[in-house]
Amino acid sequence: MRAVIPFDVSTPKQRLSPVLEPAERTAFARAMLQDVLDAMAPTPLEPTVLATAPIEDSIDASTRVDDRPLDAAIDAEIEAGTPVAVIMADLPLVEPASLERLADTPGDVVFAPGRGGGTNAMVVRNPAFSVDYHGVSIRDHRSIAHERDLSVGEVDSYRLGTDIDAPEDLLEVLLHGAGESRTFLCDAGFGIETRSGRGTVRRTGDEADSSGTPRR
Repeated sequence: MRAVIPFDVSTPKQRLSPVLEPAERTAFARAMLQDVLDAMAPTPLEPTVLATAPIEDSIDASTRVDDRPLDAAIDAEIEAGTPVAVIMADLPLVEPASLERLADTPGDVVFAPGRGGGTNAMVVRNPAFSVDYHGVSIRDHRSIAHERDLSVGEVDSYRLGTDIDAPEDLLEVLLHGAGESRTFLCDAGFGIETRSGRGTVRRTGDEADSSGTPRR
């Protein structure tokens, strides 16, 4: 089955700006993309990175530039008519087994919900479906499938459901990651500490501002 991985080349992961400089966000986004590609390698999925602009460094995957908004770019892939998996590029905890579960789950459309209402991955087998990634997308995608009388499968997966958007999400990578994303964070000086009985992330040399947010 073909798979597309949307990837923002120009301004990736802006919500991580409190803890990562622009060049670091670019490097971390690339590390997460590589973790997704590595997890996909032993599966039957055939990936194409759908990039918003040319990627400067070569990657071991087919790459196609599509600078249209995300919804339009993915709808074009669905309209091609053959089954397609859409996997987000910020899932550094994903493993081959979770991707195979996604691909093997029956349904005209199959969703892997993300935390906070996103849709982290999906398989589309019926071109009558279209996407809407704005807002609470998993709710909207279920509604679109229902309106078009499409059968729906869902995969409840911690590893597919954990996308990395905000500074607090980095804890999951440090705790459960085993790929390039975790290596990047460790090399950049991020570590785990305990506050009030809970794990949190701190970067060597960080100071906290008056709100408690790490400042670089």
